[in-house]
Amino acid sequence: MAFGEQPAYLRVASDLREKIVNGAMPPHTRLPSQARIREEYGVSDTVALEARKVLMAEGLVEGRSGSGTYVRERPVPRRIARAGYRPAAGSSPFRQEQGESGAHGTWESRSEQDEASPEIALRLGIPSGDRVMRTRYLFRESGEPLMLSTSWEPLAVTGRTPVMLPEEGPLGGCGVVERMAAIGIVVDNVLEEVGARPGLAEELMALGGVPGHVVMAVERTYYASGRAVETADVIVPADRYRLAYHLSVK
Repeated sequence: MAFGEQPAYLRVASDLREKIVNGAMPPHTRLPSQARIREEYGVSDTVALEARKVLMAEGLVEGRSGSGTYVRERPVPRRIARAGYRPAAGSSPFRQEQGESGAHGTWESRSEQDEASPEIALRLGIPSGDRVMRTRYLFRESGEPLMLSTSWEPLAVTGRTPVMLPEEGPLGGCGVVERMAAIGIVVDNVLEEVGARPGLAEELMALGGVPGHVVMAVERTYYASGRAVETADVIVPADRYRLAYHLSVK
């Protein structure tokens, strides 16, 4: 194969992809069978199979049991506003951000005490095994799964305070900034690192995604005078949503 030349299965996948993207094969159209691809493109069964696998991995087609492989309905990505921390306003950051886009957001959560893993301990700047409050969230937009989040807060900071449980008490659901302010801690910085990876099976099941789909993975940490007071992993389906950051320029 000459330098720069694509393998045969990628050339076949590229041609089929173009037909899907330009509408020549609209949603719910049955993908040509493996035998049809072999004949039309003059390739082997192995090449035809690998080309179909590429399209499936890209989320362009889906298999239907006993029926075949069909072009998927392609969702139009919607924006999720990300605005970092903001002054206390008596409302959760999620509700504020959803309000900006005119959406109706709700969430479910569960909190429990845990020991910080080495990775979480490093992010929080605490010894591995220290006690933390772990809270798992499933966020919804108009009833549809939107994103997952798992947060960890050092109990050395929040333990035996009214804000120990993020979603309970007088400030339950008000967000990290307002809750920390209630115990005399001023959050002055937040760091978000955004990456992408294949979604885990349990993540995609909760979010209504297709196995193999890519998710955006956000590592977020809130700081007060250089000390981490909360860190979280936020998971968003990459095919349905885009993260929009509002950055002020002073």
